[in-house]
Amino acid sequence: MNKHDINRELDRDVHSVEVYLFTFCKWALISSLVGLVGGLIGSAFYHCVATVTGIREANPWLIYFLPFSGLIIVFLYRSAGLRSDPGTNIVIDSIIHEHQEVPFRMAFLIFVSTVITHLFGGSVGRESAALQIGGCFGSGIGHILHLDDRSMKLITMCGMSALFSAVFGTPITATVFVIEFISIGIMHYSALVPCLIAACTARFVAIAFHIHAETYTIVQGALFTVPNCLRVLALGAACAVVGILFCWVLHHAAKLLRKYGYNSYVRILGGGMTIMCLTVLVGNYDYNGAGARVISDAIAGHAVWYAFLVKILFTAITLASGYKGGEIVPSFFIGATMGCVVGPLLGLPASLSAALGLVGVFCAVVNCPLASILLSVELFGSEYLPFFAITAVVSYMLSGPFSLYSSQRIQYSKLQPEFVHQKTM
Repeated sequence: MNKHDINRELDRDVHSVEVYLFTFCKWALISSLVGLVGGLIGSAFYHCVATVTGIREANPWLIYFLPFSGLIIVFLYRSAGLRSDPGTNIVIDSIIHEHQEVPFRMAFLIFVSTVITHLFGGSVGRESAALQIGGCFGSGIGHILHLDDRSMKLITMCGMSALFSAVFGTPITATVFVIEFISIGIMHYSALVPCLIAACTARFVAIAFHIHAETYTIVQGALFTVPNCLRVLALGAACAVVGILFCWVLHHAAKLLRKYGYNSYVRILGGGMTIMCLTVLVGNYDYNGAGARVISDAIAGHAVWYAFLVKILFTAITLASGYKGGEIVPSFFIGATMGCVVGPLLGLPASLSAALGLVGVFCAVVNCPLASILLSVELFGSEYLPFFAITAVVSYMLSGPFSLYSSQRIQYSKLQPEFVHQKTM
């Protein structure tokens, strides 16, 4: 190689370094902005949901107004020109497909509608709503900055990471989850730096607004032995079955109500009345709202055997009727209560198996094993990490093509290294 060739190679390397440095600085600034805005919006959303939850718990009679609150939600969406709400699926589509835009007005609608649903006792969480809000405002900032299509995908993912991190307090999980759940089997590493910066920035903002991360203590664990690993493997399989059941009931409830519901107003009114009657029939309010207290009780080792089945029913009716909120925290509820009951039958402590069930069912319904393992560390610490890893990967594989989100695609098979581009169910 002569001197001219050597100089040309050095120039190319310098150029490459400059490109990487410029791109890093660009996304550090953009994602910090997204994280700052996302932290502010996420903090407001968190405190609004927490406030109305406290009001509902102090005034249980509000459940009797759930049917009428649903009419307000339908009116808001129709007034905004959205007669059908695709929810989180539209955010996924905007990242997967070119020129698919997220209507910015969706952020306001899902914010207000989720708060209304929590106030009157709908059986929903808040994290999926946070993903929608984050995707909407991230996309909106991208339009303001006149970003190209590829950059729009990244900034949308940054917004989702920021809101998830601010609301739930798990920045590492938020980063990996958003990247992992878009296309099952593929991770776009180009999004790691932007999403992590956005998630951490949003988390710092949330801390400033006194939003504490969700953490739990496993009161009774188990040794890492071969018999216990086999028991955990069996629990992972049970998580897959329950996750499939949850997805199946959610999707079929939505199809059934759309088929027989005359219009959106009638559908949501009937769904609200059904939840109201079921609440009176059950005799308590454990299945209304996100159910954070029941999750804590399950991880402490206390849950009734039918709790996870009732929560599936409540959540399916609430969301299929047209109320707004998230499916992720209900999956925590379902997994924790199921694990608390099934684990001891397998020979595992109730507290540990509840924690494993929470992570396992979450993994089954979102198809994100890496994010699920990281979630276990951020929620429960690393002491039982091998057990959580076994639960997550077994649940992931055995849950097959099922998912909470119909827009998810299994890009690479769960069974072998093969490109399949399969729709989820």
